[in-house]
Amino acid sequence: MARIHLPTPLRPFADGAASVDVAGSTVADALTELVERFPQLRRHLYDDAGRVRSFVNLYKNDEDVRYLEREGTRLSADDSLSIVPSIAGGGDLSNEEIRRYSRHLIMPEVGVEGQKKLKAARVLAIGAGGLGSPLAVYLAAAGVGTLGLVDNDVVDDSNLQRQIIYGVSDVGRPKLQAAAERLRDMNPNVEVVPYETRLTSENALEIFRDYDVVADGTDNFPTRYLVNDACVLTGKPNVYASIFRFEGQASVFWAQMGPCYRCLYTEPPPPGLVPSCAEGGVLGILPGLLGVIQATETVKLILGNGDPLIGRLLLVDALSMRFRELKLRKNPDCVICGPNPTVTTLVDYEQFCGIPQEEARVATATGRIPEVTVQELKAMRDRGEEFVLVDVREPHEFAICAFPESVKIPLGTLPQNVNRLSTADEIVVHCKMGGRSAKAVKFLQDAGFRKVRNLAGGIDRWAQEIEPSMPRY
Repeated sequence: MARIHLPTPLRPFADGAASVDVAGSTVADALTELVERFPQLRRHLYDDAGRVRSFVNLYKNDEDVRYLEREGTRLSADDSLSIVPSIAGGGDLSNEEIRRYSRHLIMPEVGVEGQKKLKAARVLAIGAGGLGSPLAVYLAAAGVGTLGLVDNDVVDDSNLQRQIIYGVSDVGRPKLQAAAERLRDMNPNVEVVPYETRLTSENALEIFRDYDVVADGTDNFPTRYLVNDACVLTGKPNVYASIFRFEGQASVFWAQMGPCYRCLYTEPPPPGLVPSCAEGGVLGILPGLLGVIQATETVKLILGNGDPLIGRLLLVDALSMRFRELKLRKNPDCVICGPNPTVTTLVDYEQFCGIPQEEARVATATGRIPEVTVQELKAMRDRGEEFVLVDVREPHEFAICAFPESVKIPLGTLPQNVNRLSTADEIVVHCKMGGRSAKAVKFLQDAGFRKVRNLAGGIDRWAQEIEPSMPRY
């Protein structure tokens, strides 16, 4: 069967497919089969008289069929037919747009036709945080016609160190409300479509279906696997980036053209093994660097120019300012994009990536990870109860805020310093938010400590609910 390659603006009318295999033996037969399968494509390819539109060019492999036998050009199973519209469905540029995008228009790699492709394109950004901020800003400035944003968070003052789309006046506002205002002010020609919701297995396919490219700016594994699987099932390219401290990764996962995210990471790490940016921190500039890479890859996909990061993983080390590239291969045993997929629908990604919430609750209730609330800790201190408070954060965190009476033992040094603690004492362990201290409690339990509990929510919750004057970070 011959393969028809569809340009980005036409893919929404073909269920998101970038290419379609057809049995037609000529160009005319192949196009007929294509529009019968996807009727919405007909008006984009044919005029009212049933003729191929004058601005639609057709290439057999790398040859323009106008210089072969036009629609009568024969196709074999090894041939590909590329549809190359000279106008990508975005409409003409206004005089204002021509002035705005003039630096694009004088570039031969973009030009007027490339800018029209950008105007016609629909990009969905998952997350409006550290990565999503520079991504959305540069895509809006570049003239991407429709920009969807998925987020249900509010702006916090700790966001301002890296989420450049927001300002002090936005603190406390829904992120999408503030982001949409900023993007529309930046470029009123861009349609901003906010989805103020959490992305789930129930809504992902419906949301993704209307977009050409999906850019993943998430910060957790369940959503990252959800984005990947939804992209594979809808045929969308997934422009990926992730960040931690001074390091980042970027790639383009597109199952129809190369590997997907599951080809690289078959399954997620155990819960708590990889700390989040909230626990481990991130250089505020780094998401800007990686978000700009995502925006660049997205624009290249829309224009159909350059060499996208398909099949390549870009590693960024900002501390040494070094970039490395690794080759990615499609996994023939991939459970979703391999030839024999076992994942054919979206699943429960919270379950896939860790202990289900109910199991976690039961684990706490049955004493495997016993906890104490910040209110209970305050009552213990107020009553003058005898107990040992252990802080397992890193030394640089102690300088930000700390309980003065705490025994400070960073988690990584706990095995060497366990002799500083006594199994006879009541012990409460805390970190910033409760993740590291839960691991410390488990270690101490395994070492024979029986009277040890984890501070739920860590010192961050203490600052929120008990001592508002304590700095939060």
